[in-house]
Amino acid sequence: MEKGEVLLQWIEDWYGSPEELAKVLDLAVEMLFYLEEDTFDRKEVQQVVAALRGIVVGLRNSY
Repeated sequence: MEKGEVLLQWIEDWYGSPEELAKVLDLAVEMLFYLEEDTFDRKEVQQVVAALRGIVVGLRNSY
């Protein structure tokens, strides 16, 4: 089984579809806006948000 197939199978097993996973990741991005100050460095948070947003966009564009 190819990596992409394994990932898709995992997504379907846990979330039902790539779109459902994208919704969960979108919620994670929203949650990051409510972090308390001094929890993380601003750059660290921005990097995490960018990575999550990239995954969401990639999932939505590939299916």
